[in-house]
Amino acid sequence: MSINYTILGLLEGKDMSGYDLKKVMQELDFLPWSGNNNQIYKALVQLLDEGLVVNRTEHKDGAPSKKIYSITQLGKSTLHTWIRENPPSLPEFKKIFLAQLAFAGEEGETLLEQYQVQLEEQLAYHQEKQKRQIGFPHGTERQTYIWTMLYENLIDTYQCELNWAKKMKEGMAKFHEDKSNK
Repeated sequence: MSINYTILGLLEGKDMSGYDLKKVMQELDFLPWSGNNNQIYKALVQLLDEGLVVNRTEHKDGAPSKKIYSITQLGKSTLHTWIRENPPSLPEFKKIFLAQLAFAGEEGETLLEQYQVQLEEQLAYHQEKQKRQIGFPHGTERQTYIWTMLYENLIDTYQCELNWAKKMKEGMAKFHEDKSNK
């Protein structure tokens, strides 16, 4: 997925500077990009060249001027064509952690404990971000609902993974019991 479409989608919600785009992209953990300046400004130049966005310079007293980007009608059309013509991708299940766990001996339980702590931290972190509506476009009720549900997807994923880790840990504990009973 190209970062360009995400930028178009964000600009469809409201006009933003490159810095604003960077902040939003860094806050949204379900986006696959880091939101660094190189990614964003390279994409903005390409979008400008293709006529998908325009920009204007905004001057403020006592502050540096900044470029504000807006999506064009062609940009909106391109965004929605991309949405319609690209099927959703399935979740990615390949995890280095699973390979580590598959080949772990006695250190498997420690690995699971560390994983569980990380999952609990991430779960709490994302629940707080959802509660505070960090990164939400603050537009219509529909937009708020969609963004709430995007966070719900992320939270549910962490919760499901946490449930699995606890189940795995309990199951592995049985092997210690069986071993000590022999």
